[in-house]
Amino acid sequence: MRAFTYERAASPAEAAAAVARTRGAKFIAGGTNLLDLMKLEIETPTHLVDVNRIGLDGIEGTPDGGLRIGALVRNTALAADARVRKDYAVLSRALLAGASGQLRNKATTAGNLLQRTRCPYFYDPARPCNKREPGSGCSALEGFSRNLAVIGTSGACIATHPSDMAVAMRVLDATIETVSPDGATRSIPIAEFHRLPGDTPEVETALRPAELITAVTLPKPLGGRHVYRKVRDRASYAFATVSVAAVIGGDGRNRFAFGGLAHKPWRVEAAEAESGRGADAVADGVLAGATPTRENAFKLPLLRRTLAATLAA
Repeated sequence: MRAFTYERAASPAEAAAAVARTRGAKFIAGGTNLLDLMKLEIETPTHLVDVNRIGLDGIEGTPDGGLRIGALVRNTALAADARVRKDYAVLSRALLAGASGQLRNKATTAGNLLQRTRCPYFYDPARPCNKREPGSGCSALEGFSRNLAVIGTSGACIATHPSDMAVAMRVLDATIETVSPDGATRSIPIAEFHRLPGDTPEVETALRPAELITAVTLPKPLGGRHVYRKVRDRASYAFATVSVAAVIGGDGRNRFAFGGLAHKPWRVEAAEAESGRGADAVADGVLAGATPTRENAFKLPLLRRTLAATLAA
């Protein structure tokens, strides 16, 4: 791990300004992803700005009946919150499927959204990776790709987004709130927050330089039945091979978002209208344009079976 300096911010705007004024600075909260990457020298921040004590750790109702979740709310607290368990059960279930209790105790809401890919070549500094070193190439294209993306990929990257929580947030139509170094705030729909790789896979979100996530807002409860089904290589503490977040019958329709398929949580809203015709009709729309590799082509029938099992549940 390379040497770095450190400071503790006192407010969201102060934290954003501190990162803006120091070249190579990063925010740190739980650190469950960042510290691992620093140890491997994949992330090499020159300065860390600690945001753990800036008052973003609450969960409160919104005027329209939704829920506002502070960026620093720990995954354990979010999954256990009575309002989340009652009205946004798909989110609670996704969080509990995501990691060990120890990690959930440290990991934050914003940090979960900002997790970086677990592609093995991203984690191997000896191998080319456009996400780690833009322009160096993508080792996964001709390498081991069993658990990588099958849709939304590009010639520059076939990595997947690892978050379970983000898949549930996508099916719920969450909104991400931010603050910039100048104190300006904005709201970003989660559908626009994560980016597909294109020619710039190193640009993973819609965040601007030094912009800090302050909260995630959920709309008023959808109702219906909430299901999160995760298929993985071992029974626990593994990233999704395929996952489905579903709200069945909520607001008069069915909603589905998917993990393990793409560079971002994957949702095709036009396909949801076909759910009355069965899982295959939905899957046809979700998987339109898929370009799997030889090693991960099995994800296409696996998605169909997982979606069918989700609807049956």
